[in-house]
Amino acid sequence: MFAPFKEYLEEELFKRFDLRSRSIPAGLESNISIRGKNPATIQSWCYQCQQLRKIRYSYIDAGETAQVFNSVIYPAHHYDLPLLGVDFLSFGKKKILVVMDFQPLFRDRAYTDKYIEPMREIRDKYNELAQNLEMKFYDANQYFSKYLLFAKTDSETVVNRLFPAYQEYINLYWQMLANAEPLTRPEDIQRVVKAQKDYDQYSAERDPAHGLFSSYFGSEWSEKFLYEFLFEDASPLAVTSARK
Repeated sequence: MFAPFKEYLEEELFKRFDLRSRSIPAGLESNISIRGKNPATIQSWCYQCQQLRKIRYSYIDAGETAQVFNSVIYPAHHYDLPLLGVDFLSFGKKKILVVMDFQPLFRDRAYTDKYIEPMREIRDKYNELAQNLEMKFYDANQYFSKYLLFAKTDSETVVNRLFPAYQEYINLYWQMLANAEPLTRPEDIQRVVKAQKDYDQYSAERDPAHGLFSSYFGSEWSEKFLYEFLFEDASPLAVTSARK
């Protein structure tokens, strides 16, 4: 269901940036599960370039049972842009959840005006994809903007509305990146480094997809996938607790 979204992102990335492959820990780049009624495959890709320090995306294909496309793009530390986050999940054609956002690293007014307000026009254009659903696992006021796309929808809307909205959000992000002024003061760069690490820690501790990964690929593989690839700057909870 979401293959065209992955293909569009890939085309844009290779067209616009001088990409280099970023290593994925051995055994995490792909996996196959024969659990359940339908076999599931997961494949991941990771790149970097001068402007973007980590571009990761993954696709789970379990036939009609599940289709999942997940991506996070991290700007280089000398840019304070939000992260670009995508999470599209389909469990049959009628149970579809979509999330897309410029995930803010900071909450001050100047930051919001600069990086979040430009999203408003697109979000208003696709208002049916912004349903103000309750977030069960996350705090909506942390690492999410007020103009995120967040909806339960259907396959027809995915094709006719989500895909053009996705393209517009991505193109706006490229524009912001092109116009961004690189940070030069070490303290400003370190502030971004900390904010991105904090994002990884927060996300790893709350990521609801961990249960999905475990159901297909087992808890040991899923734990490694979570902490060594998806959110590699996070520390597992046991380590974090021991340090306190």
